[in-house]
Amino acid sequence: MAKRGGFPGGMGMPGNMNNLMKQAQKMQKQMEESQKELETKEFTATAGGGAVEVTVNGKRELVKVKLEEEAVDPDDVEMLEDLIMVAVNDALHQVEESTAAAMSRFTGGLGGGFPF
Repeated sequence: MAKRGGFPGGMGMPGNMNNLMKQAQKMQKQMEESQKELETKEFTATAGGGAVEVTVNGKRELVKVKLEEEAVDPDDVEMLEDLIMVAVNDALHQVEESTAAAMSRFTGGLGGGFPF
C-alpha cells in the first residue's frame, strides 16, 4: 500500500528541512549575541561645538551628560535645552544605525524585514 502525504523518507524531517532548522537556530543565536554586544556599546554625540556631550548605551539609555561651563547660561536655558536635545537625538540615531547595520548581516539587507 502506498503512503499518502507527509514527508518522504519516513516520520522524520527530510535532510534539507533539518539543515534549515539548524541554520535558523544558529542565526537566531548569532542575532542574540550581536544584540547583547550592541547593548554594551556606548555612543557619544556633541552639540554646540562640543559645549554639550552626551553618551547613550545600546539599550538607548542616557548614561552621561557633560556640559562645558560656557553652555550654562542662566539667561538662556532654552539654548542649553536645545543643545542637549540635539546631542541626545544624534547619539540615539547612532544606536539605530549600528543596530540596523548589525541586523542587515542576518537579513541580507532586506530592508523592511520579511515580505509577509
